[in-house]
Amino acid sequence: MENKDNCKHKKAPTSYHMQNPDIIFKELGLKQGDVFLDIGCGAGDYVIHASKIVGNSGKVYALDRQEDSISIFKEKIRELGIINIESNTSDITKKLPIKDKSIDICFIATVLHGLDFEKHKEHIFKEIKRILKPSGRLAIIECSKKDLSYGPPEQMRLDAEQIEESAVKFGFRKVGFTDLGFNYLIQFQIKIE
Repeated sequence: MENKDNCKHKKAPTSYHMQNPDIIFKELGLKQGDVFLDIGCGAGDYVIHASKIVGNSGKVYALDRQEDSISIFKEKIRELGIINIESNTSDITKKLPIKDKSIDICFIATVLHGLDFEKHKEHIFKEIKRILKPSGRLAIIECSKKDLSYGPPEQMRLDAEQIEESAVKFGFRKVGFTDLGFNYLIQFQIKIE
């Protein structure tokens, strides 16, 4: 309940409360000692949840292109005394400030529909492939492509097949799909050549 109350005063966007985060993290299979990256972290709700799971033996990276979102988030983690999170301003369409083969779970929640996916997809998938450990996974949450009374316009949404087709083209294979109602979670691993 504390997270929901804290969410009310945040200025940064979040999709965290659109579905049950426990379901998401169960599907992710995140564990103590893992390294988790949230690209487009917004308010950082998923990041804080992940930091509790990975513990001090793990690491969590929070990236967002909005400097104000990162500033708000840095202040929040300082206030909460969380030490296993590193947050930085970074744009998903550019080189990410993350070492090669260092990430167990790369997480992107309701971000891809907000950019020119067709223009940037090759760079995005190649960059994620660079930073994932060989056994790592890419997990994407996006808005279901159906007419809903809220959220982005239907024509902006990316259906799971569109994301899967692009991921496969750039060296990934689908390893999971979860219907979250308004959203969906689709997961990939690097294809073994």
